[in-house]
Amino acid sequence: MKTEKLTREALSAYAAESREAFEALLKDFVEIPSVSVDPTKKSAVREQAKLAAEVVRRFGGTARVLQTEGHPIVVGAWGANPLWPTVTVYNHLDVQPASREAEPWMTEPFTFTKKGDRYIGRGTTDDKGPALTALFGIRAALEAELPVNIRVLWELEEEVGSPSFEKAVAAHADLLATDAVVVSDTIWIARGKPACPAGLRGLQGFLFTLRTGETEQHSGVCGGAARNPMAELMKLVSECFDATTGRVKIPGFYDDVLPPTREELADFRRSGFTVAGFKRDHQLRSLRTADALDVMKRVWALPTFEVHGMTGGYTGPGVKTVIPPHAEVKVSCRLVPNQSAEKVARLVTKFVRSKNRDVVVEVRNRLDPYRGVTEGPLAEAVKRSMKFGFRREPAFVREGGSIGAVLTMEKLLKCPVVFLGLSLPEHGYHAPNESFDWEQASGGMAAFARFFAEAASLGKPSKIARPGPRKAVPAQKAARNPKGKK
Repeated sequence: MKTEKLTREALSAYAAESREAFEALLKDFVEIPSVSVDPTKKSAVREQAKLAAEVVRRFGGTARVLQTEGHPIVVGAWGANPLWPTVTVYNHLDVQPASREAEPWMTEPFTFTKKGDRYIGRGTTDDKGPALTALFGIRAALEAELPVNIRVLWELEEEVGSPSFEKAVAAHADLLATDAVVVSDTIWIARGKPACPAGLRGLQGFLFTLRTGETEQHSGVCGGAARNPMAELMKLVSECFDATTGRVKIPGFYDDVLPPTREELADFRRSGFTVAGFKRDHQLRSLRTADALDVMKRVWALPTFEVHGMTGGYTGPGVKTVIPPHAEVKVSCRLVPNQSAEKVARLVTKFVRSKNRDVVVEVRNRLDPYRGVTEGPLAEAVKRSMKFGFRREPAFVREGGSIGAVLTMEKLLKCPVVFLGLSLPEHGYHAPNESFDWEQASGGMAAFARFFAEAASLGKPSKIARPGPRKAVPAQKAARNPKGKK
């Protein structure tokens, strides 16, 4: 093992020497529009998988492209020594749709644009930039001859909820066998304030549809007598939750919520989170609360009910005085540990039918929440690696978003999953002008190289796979308070 290659100074020099190659690869990846939700982009997704496999081979690994019922999965491997621990890095290479015509992009979204240390383009931060950062960290680990087997698992349908992932992992469990998975698809508190998730929120989506007629009708002729489906759906949504406070009114909704522990709240407080920074990073004019801890609980530790869109009636210029025959509302609930998406779907469906029996409820996009590993040798390895790469120890917070693959990997690969994310709020996940930057990439290369060294130092596979105890915290009905206060 060449430990001299793993000093902070050596890895800083390595990153600087690798910058041109990193930027060229990121350009190649970003300029493939691997939009998994768009059927017309299937060939682009396949092209992305092919390029990813070629790049793994360029970096000295073996690569396979696993075909699934949906989009493919790319598996890369370096080392196969049974006496060494095996670590897998998970990322996804599919992206959200983007259009300069429909969104305020400053540049073409699928044209890689470099502005100083900033890289702009769809997928730069979610999740191609972090994936390539980890890859350069892998090469540094290989050059240091670390006694650890390394894998990459690159998915290409994460942005559509990973519908084929579980079946594919089950079918290739032997090939994908590992002692630990590290996920690099999460967001920090702010620049200079690293964070690792202690949990992920789940997701349960719904489509509420109501039809009360066959065609539009004149409001002067039928108004007052005809039912208005848009108005009825507005009323229904207001009965589901209070838009001012965010409190969900559906009976039983909060029953299984696992409130944050005292230790988690301490991490929240020391995370460096500020309300002003949160508003600035996400371009929000106002929030439901101005209390920093309250905001953190709401976005990390409490479930939600959100309205995403409503269709029906006339939406053109001016006012067209008609009564629409049909309307629909798209909503979802973000869920927290101990909640079940299946149970929440039953509760919401039952409640909607009790309020308006004519509304059709379609259940969409189900992901259960995940409670992460915050103690034990692997969690400590992540903390030391992040501090090594970015000179500040990360806080363990809960992630507000969802990653469907995480639960699948923990269940089927029977190993702990930890997080070494690199993205910042200002990078704009799913937003116009999505970006990544060299500061995060160069620090991330050092952090990943150190993480592989930490994994190697744990020695036996059985030791690295031991996640450490999880504190047993019972669900408390006191958590029904929407502000999370006892």
